[in-house]
Amino acid sequence: MTVVEAAIQSGDFAEHALDEWLLLDLHQRICGDLVPDWAGKWRDIEVTVGRLKPALPFQLPVLMRDYGLDLQARLPAAVSGAEESLMEFLAFAEGRFLTIHPFRDFNGRTIRLLLTELLRRLDLPLVTLAPESETERATYFLALEAADQCDWQPLMAVWNARLTTSEQD
Repeated sequence: MTVVEAAIQSGDFAEHALDEWLLLDLHQRICGDLVPDWAGKWRDIEVTVGRLKPALPFQLPVLMRDYGLDLQARLPAAVSGAEESLMEFLAFAEGRFLTIHPFRDFNGRTIRLLLTELLRRLDLPLVTLAPESETERATYFLALEAADQCDWQPLMAVWNARLTTSEQD
């Protein structure tokens, strides 16, 4: 994962569209050596994540294409400088991906890489994406549950805290 993070910071993905192909590429890069049979491919099995029952496998190609198109459509508002639009974009990017849960495994790592690329594109500082304390984890998981219902506000608050903490460092 460190190699891919370095490639992101070097701008290796700068010309890549924010689309499903970028996500497939990131997933392949982080787990291709470990699970070559399904790395870089949408999951072909049904899964349950906590209380969430993500989309069925046959739905994933369309959902992920639409997810990429949504990211592309929302990016100009995030770049506009309006803080609420930026927080909503980042919350949507993270929450929607995790609700869809497109891969058998490594979904968390994949979204963290995408978020790192988004932060780079938005000229924002790197932030700690994985919650570190029990309190942060509880807040984060509640925010993800809200995002499963398309309520971005709790995850927007998580993003606000991430960026505020980053500014203080």
